[in-house]
Amino acid sequence: MLRKLYDWVFSLARSKHATKALAAVSFAESSVFPIPPDVMLAPMVLTRPDRAYFYATICTVASVLGGILGYAIGYFLTGVGEAILSFIGSADAQSQFQHWYDRFGLWVILIKGLTPFPYKLVTIASGLAQFSFPIFLIASVITRGGRFFAVAYVIKRWGPAVWERVEKRLALWTMIGLAVLIGAIVLLKVVLH
Repeated sequence: MLRKLYDWVFSLARSKHATKALAAVSFAESSVFPIPPDVMLAPMVLTRPDRAYFYATICTVASVLGGILGYAIGYFLTGVGEAILSFIGSADAQSQFQHWYDRFGLWVILIKGLTPFPYKLVTIASGLAQFSFPIFLIASVITRGGRFFAVAYVIKRWGPAVWERVEKRLALWTMIGLAVLIGAIVLLKVVLH
């Protein structure tokens, strides 16, 4: 099953609709969609390394626009924002984020926007906390751009050399990636709590 999903994403990354799909996933992931755009960005950069920074720009712009939607959901549609956070397992996110914003302010968005932490939680909770929109917007551009351009650079620079090894041991690399992701989330919770 993992191999089929991998092959499908990789084929989509080479399709004529790849750029539009990348933009749609990047937009939706910032407010409601569970799959991060990195899943498409990496194979697209591998397929077309000459367009790595173009794809990173698409991800950044679409993600920030999706982040604005997430912020608006939290700010203007409080009940909907709370329901979304509750649905994705973060019912107490509003009080947590409010505490973090009161204590760390802008650093919450900067740290969480660069990590694998679901960005939709940051966007919706920022709106719920009525965090300064201009600061939220600037931080979103910095963190999302930083993340996507870093992914594009790493994949463009070292991706082809290691890609053959990754393909041979896809399940192992997926488990390693999940372990790193879970470890990063746990570490962030410990540090920010």
